[in-house]
Amino acid sequence: MSYAFPKGGLPDQSGNPEGTAVFTEAYAVLPAVTHTDIVTSFLPGWENSRAWVLARPLSGFAETFAQYAVEVAPGGGSDNPEPDVSAQGVILVASGGARLVIDGSGHDLTEGSYAYIPPGSGWRLWNRGDAPCRFHWIRKSYQPVPGIEVPEPFVTSDREVHPIPMPECDGVWATTRFVDPADLRHDMHVNIVTFQPGGRIPFAETHVMEHGLYVLQGRAEYLLNTDWVSVGPGDFMWLRAFCPQACIATGSEPFRYLLYKDVNRHVRL
Repeated sequence: MSYAFPKGGLPDQSGNPEGTAVFTEAYAVLPAVTHTDIVTSFLPGWENSRAWVLARPLSGFAETFAQYAVEVAPGGGSDNPEPDVSAQGVILVASGGARLVIDGSGHDLTEGSYAYIPPGSGWRLWNRGDAPCRFHWIRKSYQPVPGIEVPEPFVTSDREVHPIPMPECDGVWATTRFVDPADLRHDMHVNIVTFQPGGRIPFAETHVMEHGLYVLQGRAEYLLNTDWVSVGPGDFMWLRAFCPQACIATGSEPFRYLLYKDVNRHVRL
């Protein structure tokens, strides 16, 4: 398994500025080449760290989540990583390692580690290793419901959770679900979707959930609204509600992406 992450740097002067980045009323595509050093941010409360902000709530577009790619240098980290007490988070480690402590419980994160952090948690993360720790971080304001408890924190890994094949696909389309879809405590799912070469979504999904899709591995042709786009490792797709979508995996290796969606709540009126 491999996990793409922004390479940073900056193209030289021979590069062609006409690229494949797209921003429309229905979707956005941020190709890996756009994730350069000049678009990183330094976050309050974090030491020796930088972040690519890939998605943020935008009125009239996707409004429920933010998505970062965070690089923590050796010795870097934070004792106060999350400024919003209403925010829950998911972390997927792309490379390197770090020590994560949630409400006093410690966990050693390595490549492929996955952590769910509930709202209001006291947590900290430090890189005590010799190599940078690079991870994907998704944040969403939790929607509490009377009579439903807030989820508990947990730490697992991509390797420990077996993908579940989708119906009627002969196993070429599978989803690694880190949370039981029927668990109403959770109002977001962050899964890994895998297509074997030639696998596809055989219809144009059109639904209320917003999406962030970060391509971890492989290549595909992806339908976004009315447009087919070619995507590969490190590309990010950002979809508002009801944007039609489908894909066909191309190439010789699995096509895998980290998928965010908002679920299990009534629509706010």
